[in-house]
Amino acid sequence: MLSFPGIGSQIGARILAEIGDDRTRFATAGGLKAYAGAAPITRASGKRHYVGRRFVKINRLNHVGHLWAFASLGGSAGADAHYRRRRTGGDWHMQALRHLFNRMLGQLRHCLLARVPFDEAIAFPAQPHPAGTATA
Repeated sequence: MLSFPGIGSQIGARILAEIGDDRTRFATAGGLKAYAGAAPITRASGKRHYVGRRFVKINRLNHVGHLWAFASLGGSAGADAHYRRRRTGGDWHMQALRHLFNRMLGQLRHCLLARVPFDEAIAFPAQPHPAGTATA
C-alpha cells in the first residue's frame, strides 16, 4: 500500500481501516468505488440522462481519498497528467480529484488482490499526443 504515490503511514492506515483487511470483501472494483463514493451515479430514463456524484458514501473514506488524490499529484507524474487532462476537459477541481481517486481505488484493489506493488508505468501509460502538438 505504501508503494502508491501520496500514501503515507497515516493515509494508508485510514484507508486500510475503512476498507478492511479482507482482500475479497468487494467482488468488483466498482463495488469498492461505490462504497467510497468515488464512482458516479448514472440515471437514465427515456431521453434524460444524469451523471452525478454520490451523496450516500462512507465519508471518512471519501475524505481520505481526496487527501490521497491531492497528495499523489506531487508524487506521480502520471497522476498529475491525469488530473491536468481532466481539468483541461472542463472538470472542476473536486471533480478531477474524485475521478483520480476513482482510478487509484481500482489500482489499489488490483494491487491488493494480486499482491504486487504499484507500478506507475502500468497505472498511467503514456498518452499519445494529438497530431500537430510538440512533445516535451
